[in-house]
Amino acid sequence: MPFLCLDIGSTWTKGALVAQDGELLGTAQHETTPPEVLDGIAAVTSALGDPSAEVLACSSAGGGLRLAVVGQERLVSAEAGYRVALSAGAKVVHVSAGKLDSLRPLRADRPDLVLLVGGTDGGDDTVLLHNARRLAENRLSVPIVLAGNAHARAEAVALLDGRTVVATDNVLPDVGELHPGPARRAIREVFLAHVIGGKGLSRGTRFRSLVRTVTPDAVLVGVSRLAHLLATDDDPGAVLVVDVGGATTDVYSAVSTVEETGATVALPADRRTVEGDIGMRWSAPGIAAEARAEQLVEDDSLAAAAQYRAENVDFVPSTAEESTVDTKLAALAAIIAIRRHLRMVDNRLGPRGAGLLVLSGGVFRHASEAAQEEVENALRADPVLRPILRTARIAIDRDYVLAPAGLLAEAGHTEAAARLLRGLGAG
Repeated sequence: MPFLCLDIGSTWTKGALVAQDGELLGTAQHETTPPEVLDGIAAVTSALGDPSAEVLACSSAGGGLRLAVVGQERLVSAEAGYRVALSAGAKVVHVSAGKLDSLRPLRADRPDLVLLVGGTDGGDDTVLLHNARRLAENRLSVPIVLAGNAHARAEAVALLDGRTVVATDNVLPDVGELHPGPARRAIREVFLAHVIGGKGLSRGTRFRSLVRTVTPDAVLVGVSRLAHLLATDDDPGAVLVVDVGGATTDVYSAVSTVEETGATVALPADRRTVEGDIGMRWSAPGIAAEARAEQLVEDDSLAAAAQYRAENVDFVPSTAEESTVDTKLAALAAIIAIRRHLRMVDNRLGPRGAGLLVLSGGVFRHASEAAQEEVENALRADPVLRPILRTARIAIDRDYVLAPAGLLAEAGHTEAAARLLRGLGAG
C-alpha cells in the first residue's frame, strides 16, 4: 500500500503519493478549503488516484502554531525556550523574561500556546512559580507546556489547576545543557490535541485525527534525515534549507553531529528560524526594507513593487520585467533569512560550511533556469554567506519532498524517506 503524504497549508493543500519503497508516484495540489479543509484533501486524493493509500498529514493551516515563551532570564532560560520553540515548528510571537506583571502584552500577541520555562533543576524556582501563579490568576485560556525546574514541577502544576497543562522535562536541566526533545514532543501533543481543532478548519474530528504534526516540524525531520544521509567520516553532512513563502521565510539547518562548545545555551543538531516580516507577497515590503537596511541594495527602487505585491497577493508576473523583480526579491529574501538564521544559531554548520543548500517555495520551484542561476549567483556572492556556501551544492525542492520525507521518517518508514531525499542529492 502506498503512502499519501499531505501538507495542509493556509493557502494550498499539497499531496505526494509515495510507494512503499520510496518511489515518488505523483504530486498534486489544491487550494485549501476552509471552513472544511477535507474538501481540498479529497480533491488532492482524487487527483493522485489512490484513495486506499495510507494517509500521513501535517498542517500549518490557520497560521500554524503561535507560541509565547515565558522564562526566567532573557539570556538563559527564556533564550533556551525560544530556541526550542523555533525548532519545534512554532512561530514565536512573544518572549518575556523575569516575573510577569501585566499579561496585556502576552494577550495582545494572541498565542495559541504558552511555553513556561525557568530555572535549572534544583535551582531557584521563585520566578517559575510566580509566573505560574500569574498565568493562573489571569485565567489565560490557551494551553500551557511546563518545561522548567523539575523540582518545582508539582507545585507549578498545582498552581495552574484548571488550566490545560502538559508538564515535561526541563528544557535547561543544567547551565549550558539544552534538552529540547521532551518539550518539542509536548508542544506537538498540545498542537494536535488542543490547537488545530480550534481554528475553524473542519466541522468534524477526522481532520484532527489525520494530522500528525505541524508542517515545519515535519520539514525539520526531513532536513535532519537529509543531513544524516549526506554525512561521511570526514564530513558532518551540514544542510541548509530556505523556504520562501508568501508571508514568511523559514530557514532550517541540520548536521549529523554537534561539537561541544562553550556557548551559554547549547544548541541541538537541527534548528529552524522563521522570519515573519519576509515573504514574496504579504511580507514583500519587509524584504525591500531589510535589504536597504543591510545595504544589499543601494536605493528604494524595489519598494513600490514590493508594496504592490503586498496589496495584490494573488499577483502572478506576466512580463519579463515583473519576473525579474520577483527573482530579485526571492534572492534577497533568502540572503536576509539565512543571515538571520546564522546569527541566531551561532553558525553551528562547522568549519566547512554547508554541504548542501536546498531552496524551497513556489518562487523557486517555478523558476526558469536563468532565474535559478541568478539566485544562486546572488547567494554565493553575498559576503556573509560566501564562507558558508563556498563548497555547497545548491538544489531546488521541485517536488516538495522534505515534508513528506519527514512524515515518512516519523512514521518509521526510514528507507522510503531516504529514497525521496536522494532526489535532493543525498546518497
